[in-house]
Amino acid sequence: MAKLITRTGAKEHKVVPPGEWHVARKALLAQEKSFMRLHDRLKQRRRELPWVKVDKEYVFDGPAGRETLGDLFAGRRQLIVYHFMFPPEDDAGCAHCSFWADHFDGAQPHLAQRDTTMVVVSRAPRKQLARFQRRMGWKFKWVSSNGSDFNFDYHVSFTETDKARGKAFYNYELCDYMSDEMPGYSVFYKDEAGDIFHTYSVFARGSEQLGGVYGFLDVTPKGRNEPPGGNLTHWVRRHDEYDEKAGDSCCHG
Repeated sequence: MAKLITRTGAKEHKVVPPGEWHVARKALLAQEKSFMRLHDRLKQRRRELPWVKVDKEYVFDGPAGRETLGDLFAGRRQLIVYHFMFPPEDDAGCAHCSFWADHFDGAQPHLAQRDTTMVVVSRAPRKQLARFQRRMGWKFKWVSSNGSDFNFDYHVSFTETDKARGKAFYNYELCDYMSDEMPGYSVFYKDEAGDIFHTYSVFARGSEQLGGVYGFLDVTPKGRNEPPGGNLTHWVRRHDEYDEKAGDSCCHG
């Protein structure tokens, strides 16, 4: 017979025989599979979004000096930018952004194998970024957009005018002013002619999905770039076992 069990700080749960648990789990599994198929269709629609050509030139201050947006691709076709909240007047980066940044280093070689570069961009000067990065032990590429319109054009930093009126354009709508900076990801594609296109940006709760390599790839134009119906991990290797020349392998679409 089922009974209720109460645990400190948790809601009550039924305790049932294995057979009854199996029935309940199968019912939830059906919902999970339905959600997954719906999510797959949503990701396909994301890849089919129109693009915007980036005609403005942005220059960043990186570990090796001044770099353009095109330079940040590092020879690959796809670029993911994490907009890390770190204004010039702060001594340390945002704690929330720092939590996400703890995921980035391990993803780098896997993303590179899928023709994708990821960088982190903040408005704080490069020296402040480097100091905080050493403190946190991160290795990913982090560049400063200080003196550039980049953060403002991609709606993650806001002006004194925005602050004075109490409104800012964030997450595709005019909303109440919350902070001088907000987090998000922006995605860009560079074609064979060297033209750059803005393909996607995600903010607020939407950015939660980018906690792992698949989450990153799912927001890029080529997606996971895996053969349909195949083993979804057939290309995955230990991060020190990738052939750097195989970045666009046989499943390139």
